[in-house]
Amino acid sequence: MSPRRFGSQSLARLLGHWQQQTSRTPLWRQLADALRLLILDGRLVLDTRLPGERELATALDVSRTTISSALGHLREAGFLESRHGSGSRVILPENHAIPGLSSTTAALDLSTAALSAGPEIHQAYSHALTAMTQHLSQTGYDQSGLLTLRETLAERYTARGLPTRADEVMVVNGAVSGLALVLRMLTGPGDRVVVDHPTYPLAIAAIQGASCRPVGVSLPESGWDTDGFAATLAQTAPRLAYLMPDFHNPTGRCMDSATRQTLADIAAQTRTTLVVDETMVDLWFDTPPPAPLAAFNAQASVITLGSAGKSFWGGLRLGWIRASSRTIAALTQTRDTLDLGSPLLEQLATQWLIENGPTFLPARRRMLAERRDRCGELLRKHFPTWHFQTPEGGLSYWVELPDRLATQLAALAETQGIHLGTGTRFGLAGAFDRYLRMPFSLEPEVLEDALTRIKPLWQTLIKNENTQKRRVI
Repeated sequence: MSPRRFGSQSLARLLGHWQQQTSRTPLWRQLADALRLLILDGRLVLDTRLPGERELATALDVSRTTISSALGHLREAGFLESRHGSGSRVILPENHAIPGLSSTTAALDLSTAALSAGPEIHQAYSHALTAMTQHLSQTGYDQSGLLTLRETLAERYTARGLPTRADEVMVVNGAVSGLALVLRMLTGPGDRVVVDHPTYPLAIAAIQGASCRPVGVSLPESGWDTDGFAATLAQTAPRLAYLMPDFHNPTGRCMDSATRQTLADIAAQTRTTLVVDETMVDLWFDTPPPAPLAAFNAQASVITLGSAGKSFWGGLRLGWIRASSRTIAALTQTRDTLDLGSPLLEQLATQWLIENGPTFLPARRRMLAERRDRCGELLRKHFPTWHFQTPEGGLSYWVELPDRLATQLAALAETQGIHLGTGTRFGLAGAFDRYLRMPFSLEPEVLEDALTRIKPLWQTLIKNENTQKRRVI
């Protein structure tokens, strides 16, 4: 398969506002740092072929020498491979650890919002090893998932206000895997999929990976724009819509009952399938969220995704789909082309965690609430011009900067061994370059160390930005 070619305009949008004209850092180096950040973030995927130097220079409005120097630096660092007549192809240096995916860089990784494993994870796996013996005489293949786990999940949905049977639940290998399966069954190349804007980056990646086109509905300052959602459905006729009502990633907001009712009614009226991501549903601090969105209109087609990753541990790669029995049966047939089911040991561990969650999740929520509050204090202390709302749950703040400086700050932080989650990861076509997602899941001491190291970088950046503005005036 030939490398995917990235268009110059698409690359320019991804780069955002990477130039800092008053900086002492040469322009070519700023561009190289910004491109490196895109590669490490996964927004420039491996084996992508970049536009030619002349084309890229025109799109970015810089000299060809700047482009040549930036690409040459990335080649020397092992991030690009060039062949005469074939352009430059994205690669990774040998033995290079990608920030956010490597335990060696996790201490100063502010791009990942997730918790480490608590003692209950060891207990869950110990129990699962014992419980597994009774299953060893069987093949272990089950594309629907372990019946006892599906019954446990069905009881959980029923207790939350959505009556559910075991045949309405399917176990998958994480929520993103579940979304990919739904997209495989319901969509085709070129189909539109409506999403919140901003939204979860891996959902965007899954939609684009299915050769579909994500269509964003902008989130207002608070809540959801139900009129905008209805208008977008009417104008674009999407195959489905992906929503995250429970402690939305990245904003942390929670959809109220009235909005859930409105969106469910709109979906029923327009016959639009809703895919509802509930991966954050357990991470509430003061008040649990309303009933699942699927409970608000029985006529609406709603597929609900759940996961053990955020509630318990990211290393527990297990999720589930809740839908009508007919939809579950169709998804099971579609899954034949992908895999043969989910690991039995993880299913048994997850069942133990869900059954015992009421004994340890309250303490986990209290710890997260304390970290949220401490993170807010640190942000106000070190970055008084940054604005954010206190999330009702979840794992992160959605921080608004005074200008479109997120990409530049992230590139500077990367040189100091700190990986930031820029707002552009959560938007379409390079949007949200004035936002950062700031997780509060790290130990407070580690978070304070990272923010203290970022502070002088931000002060230098904002000083240069103000100097540039005065020169323009």
